[in-house]
Amino acid sequence: MLNTFIGDAGHLSVIVAFVAATVAAYSYFMAARGRALGDSDVAWLRLGRGAFIVHGVAVMAVIGCLFGIIHGHRYEYYYAWSHSSNHLPVYYMISCFWEGQEGSFLLWIFWHVLLGFAIMRWNKLWEAPVMAVFAGVQLFLTSMILGVVTAGVKIGSSPFILLRDFLVDLPVFKLNPNFVPEDGTGLNALLQNYWMVIHPPTLFLGFALTLVPFAFAIAGLWKNELTRWVKPALRWSLWGGLVLGVGIVMGAYWAYETLNFGGYWNWDPVENAVYIPWLVLVAGIHGLVLWDKRRTALRTSFVLVVATFLLILYATFLTRSGVLGNASVHSFTDLGLSGQLMIYLGAFVVLAIGLLVYRWKSIPISEKELTTYNPELWVFVGATVLCLGAFQVLVTTSIPVYNAFLGFIGIKSNLALPADQIAHYSKIQLWMGVGVALLSGLAQLMWWQRNDKTTVINAVGTPLVLTLLGSALVILLLRYNGHEIQPAYIALLTAGLFGVLANISTIAQLILRRVQLSGGGVAHLGIALMLLGVLGSAGYSNIVSKNVSGLVYSKEFPEDLNRDNVLLWRNDSAPMGPYDVSYTGQYLDVPGVPGYVNKDLLFRTADEYKALARADIKRENKVYYKAGDTVEILPENTYYRVEYKNRESGEAFTLYPRAQVNEEMGGLLASPDIKKFLGHDIYSHISSVPDPSKEKDWSEVKESQLAVGDTIFLNDYFAVFRGVEPAQQTAGLGLAKGDLAIQADMMVYGEKKQYHVHPVFVVRNKMIGRVPDEIEDLGLRISMNTVDPTAGKFTFGVSTTQKDYIILKAVEKPFINLLWSGTLLMALGFGLALRNHGRRKQAVPATAPAPSRATSRQARPEAVA
Repeated sequence: MLNTFIGDAGHLSVIVAFVAATVAAYSYFMAARGRALGDSDVAWLRLGRGAFIVHGVAVMAVIGCLFGIIHGHRYEYYYAWSHSSNHLPVYYMISCFWEGQEGSFLLWIFWHVLLGFAIMRWNKLWEAPVMAVFAGVQLFLTSMILGVVTAGVKIGSSPFILLRDFLVDLPVFKLNPNFVPEDGTGLNALLQNYWMVIHPPTLFLGFALTLVPFAFAIAGLWKNELTRWVKPALRWSLWGGLVLGVGIVMGAYWAYETLNFGGYWNWDPVENAVYIPWLVLVAGIHGLVLWDKRRTALRTSFVLVVATFLLILYATFLTRSGVLGNASVHSFTDLGLSGQLMIYLGAFVVLAIGLLVYRWKSIPISEKELTTYNPELWVFVGATVLCLGAFQVLVTTSIPVYNAFLGFIGIKSNLALPADQIAHYSKIQLWMGVGVALLSGLAQLMWWQRNDKTTVINAVGTPLVLTLLGSALVILLLRYNGHEIQPAYIALLTAGLFGVLANISTIAQLILRRVQLSGGGVAHLGIALMLLGVLGSAGYSNIVSKNVSGLVYSKEFPEDLNRDNVLLWRNDSAPMGPYDVSYTGQYLDVPGVPGYVNKDLLFRTADEYKALARADIKRENKVYYKAGDTVEILPENTYYRVEYKNRESGEAFTLYPRAQVNEEMGGLLASPDIKKFLGHDIYSHISSVPDPSKEKDWSEVKESQLAVGDTIFLNDYFAVFRGVEPAQQTAGLGLAKGDLAIQADMMVYGEKKQYHVHPVFVVRNKMIGRVPDEIEDLGLRISMNTVDPTAGKFTFGVSTTQKDYIILKAVEKPFINLLWSGTLLMALGFGLALRNHGRRKQAVPATAPAPSRATSRQARPEAVA
């Protein structure tokens, strides 16, 4: 039944949110016109607060209405129909919420509301100017989901549009305008992962947090408070660096667990669009710390904090305007909002750059001369390296933008993204990693020492010597094991080891001196470990599934699939590196049952989400379903059970890589399963399976007449006919009164196990029906064709087909745990920095200069990273 009330309520709430954001922006602007910070017009300030609260309540109402549409399966709305389906669990319905453009904008708006409330509560001195910027951003963001047409111009795309209005040309709506589909198209298969429930909200919170220091910087420029903004902005920047960094790594781990390109970072343009502002934000944090502690790099801080938010807006334009086209698998389709996105980006670029230019000469700079032994110099150089790395990625990622712009002005461009994007980016980013690792260790050592030559050399000496010895040992071990040693890898190994040892040395010294633990030291240690993890897992990954059979699987396969994969026939063992590997069957996910359930135990019904249990489904001593019970299943993915056994140690483990044949998404969608060891991972994924959409090529039926107790030979196997019994409902017969159904009880003896087979013979309304039984493990199908009750003879038909198989790729990824553990340390370091920044009494380095207010405009110009 068509329900328009909830959509109308949601759309009205969007309009209220937009109007309230407009009122709040204007009111806060009027409240902040006073010359002094905190000298706000009380009446305008109250109106601004009230309007922003109304805006927040309206946003919550929009969220409630949209999730109600998704959760209630209201497929009369295009958003619910295109992103969800009847059989999704609630946690995947949450993912449906932000799968579409409108939902992701709404998620971003939601975080801004909460952050705005936090500023109103804890930053009252800065409330008026900062919230003027906040409300202005909310005005633009809310307009992206407004979904109205004014004077022929479309403003935003509404998540509450009816399906009949979106697909207006479909004949069904001309015949029945109130038609509502019974089911939706479902959530993208690759997004049906628990990381997609927590990764997008984390990432968008990171996006939202970049607005806060930007708003403080703009407020500082506007109110001519060119130094007081740093302290509150630094705290919010640390939160932004923490959350955005963790969000990025969450996305990397999702790719590692879900996608099958063999890694966690593919240098996809959308990945890059998030990575770039995070690098600049981290550089900006270093700039803010330099001003907060050493009264230098304030101009740099302004530029980097402003640039971070502008890069977030640019990333939004890249991913949502459709400009990337087919360049990224992650980008959204164009909803006709490109012009609106450009206006949004342009407005804030003009505002920020205009204010920076206007106040540039007034921004205090340091008169302190930096020397080789000043840690400030090396922190500044490190920030510069981060910005250069971001610039390299930005220039290449923006190639589609250059082409679109040149095409707009009538110039044909042949620029193209790199064919091998991983090699293109990595050759530069690797050296950026070398610089970051070296400088993070060096700057931390120097930051906590006296700024003289002897002290610095003594501090650096021990980590440096240990680094050289450790690097030499690792290189010898690599060469001994036959690995190629590239100069760039040697450089990253040495720099990463130095970063680890130097930061450990710093942390140890602080503990011995009973000084509070340095958040920077812990975060830098984490970064160095992450770089070593990247080097080990990407530079020295080892394909263990090499084809050693001497055969080409198929001439239609690409060369690398024939070369780097192993063919596994069902229940046959094959050598693979140090392992003997067996593929032992297909499994499905059954909600409520631990692990996966063998397909052989499930009789599929006309409803693809339901099956009948052919035998008891149990785990240990607990029976979850009895034979004949109806079982709810999730049929999208098939899990392939692969058993590994190490020939040397005898250690065994089982993996369940999954795959589905999805023609709409290019064929086989495969997700890996990963066995985690302390020093490495075994990463396995399906490369090819028999096409399930094609009928099996069964041989001609061979008939045999048997009596109870007879034996029949079936190619390489044999079977014993043990008897006849009444047929069970497990075959999905739907037996009615008067129907006659019997099933044979046969035991088939395979190479490694025995199989119960129950072909069924049915008589209904004097019509004969036959339900064959199939043993996929052996490629056999047996049917009961005729029954001679007087002679006690039964005729069975046997046909054969090719045995089931998979083609599997397995890769050993050494030291990848350094990447994940380094991420945790990085997050811990940000957390410690936040704790330390929040304390009134903080540890001050022995040589930290007394804070000074260097305001001379005649001092030398400061370089900007």
